[in-house]
This record gives sequence, C-alpha cells and structure tokens, in this order.
Amino acid sequence: MHMIKGEDLSKTYHTGEVAVDALKGLDFSIEKGAFVSFVGPSGSGKTTLLNLIGCLDRPTKGSLLVAGMNVSDFNRKDSALYRGKHIGFIFQSFNLIPVLTAFENVEYPLIMVQSVPAAERKKRVLELLDAVSMIDRQSQLPDQLSGGQKQRVAIARALVTHPDLVLADEPTANLDHDTAYGIIRLMKKIRQEVQTTFVFSTHDTRIIGEAELIYRIEDGVLKNGNMKGGTDV
Repeated sequence: MHMIKGEDLSKTYHTGEVAVDALKGLDFSIEKGAFVSFVGPSGSGKTTLLNLIGCLDRPTKGSLLVAGMNVSDFNRKDSALYRGKHIGFIFQSFNLIPVLTAFENVEYPLIMVQSVPAAERKKRVLELLDAVSMIDRQSQLPDQLSGGQKQRVAIARALVTHPDLVLADEPTANLDHDTAYGIIRLMKKIRQEVQTTFVFSTHDTRIIGEAELIYRIEDGVLKNGNMKGGTDV
C-alpha cells in the first residue's frame, strides 16, 4: 500500500517578478511503514517536499496522495485537521512552545487533537520522555534546555500521538552519537508496533545508513529514484 505518492509534483515560489522552481516534476512513492531518507545539498528542495507532504504548503502543479487522500486539494482547515490527526513533525528549529514545560510540550498534541484521558496522556508522555532521556528535565521550559535537549523533546512530541506518518527535518543534527542511535532505535520500534511511516530530510549518515529507501534531490529534481541500501552521499 502506498502511504505517499507524488506525480509530476512541482512547487514554484514567486518573489516579485522572480520565479523560483523549488521542485520540478517529482514522481515517487513510499510504502506504509517505510523508513525513508531524502538527501541532497542545502537548497535542493528537501524541506519544501516535506512541507508539501505534511500539508504545510500546497504544490503548484501535480498531485500528492497521502494515505489515499489527495492532500494537494486540501484547504487550510482540512490541512490542519489532517496534520493533527495523522502526522507528527520534527522540525530542525524545534518549534517548542516557550511557555510550556518539556512535559507540557509533549502532551500538547494529545490535548489539542485527540480525546486521550489524562491518565493515558501522562503515561505516554512519561514513557517517551524516558525514551529520549529527558524525564529528569520534564518540568523545565525550552529556554532552560540545550539545543540537543530541545530536539529530544521535539522528537517525543512528534511520536506521542502514534501518528501514521512522521516527517523529520534533520532530526539528529543536535544529538550526540549514542542519543542519535537511541532515537533511531526508538523510531524503528514504534514503526514495528504501529506501522508508522518515517520520512527524513537529512545529511546524517547515521540515518541514511538505517534507511530502507533513499531518494536524492538536486536542484528540485529526483536524481536516483529508488536507491536501496547504501548511498554515496
């Protein structure tokens, strides 16, 4: 079953009279439960593609199916509802809420988009904070945490809803070797348990080496459609 399928997917941005083609006619597919990396140099279109898949932006041309839904046709309200119920995000800039503690940041998606009882919310949050080695800092605010610690909280928040799809933009960039591999193991464990699909935009060879499917993007174009196993990046 295709979790994600893009056909002739294109995105053009306009700045005044200047048009920039960020993505140029991409054709690709990702199966449910896959562990996938999009790799390429900065400015190649990786983040733009993740934003389209995550319903944060809309394509200029082409179609994009996610879990059988044509998300390229979604309006803003449909996109927000779909994201909240089905997609977890790990942003390079963390996007934690400054006035909430680490615990509250992880709990927030469960309160906002899912009817999860308080006891179950607490159980899930504590399990994930423990898994990312942040349980002893659960009461701290984001500005009291290091970059790596913020990243761990962001990863726990993305996983707490048990989403169908997790989109991650350089998720291990601020993590040391042992923590990064611990996060990768956690993601694979969750994937096995609930068939979550993981899609990464990354330069990290640790993630690239664990990926089952690797797409390389250069200048908005997919260069090696499906390359399984290792990579030369």
